[in-house]
Amino acid sequence: MIYRVTGAFREDMAAELRRRIGDGSIARQKPDGAEIVAALNRAVMVPDGRVQWSETCYCDPPLAHERATVLDNYFDAIETEIIATSEIYDGPSFMERLEALAGA
Repeated sequence: MIYRVTGAFREDMAAELRRRIGDGSIARQKPDGAEIVAALNRAVMVPDGRVQWSETCYCDPPLAHERATVLDNYFDAIETEIIATSEIYDGPSFMERLEALAGA
């Protein structure tokens, strides 16, 4: 299934998330690490300050493994909605925001 995911980023966790993306530890996570990193690279900041992206996942409930291993460490109030196909959203890049928050 493909989901639209929206969540509130915990800005105080920016340096840790940036480090884990940069060192490849999230991408190496099986079975979903590469998709988590790809999804975060597609993510944008939406007008209400939350982060939004589309992500493929076959878990029930949606994003169960992704949330348990990564997402719930860095995002609050995660919402998912089934969508028909991957979507590209308009807005400032989440990764650019992450870099700025992490002091890169």
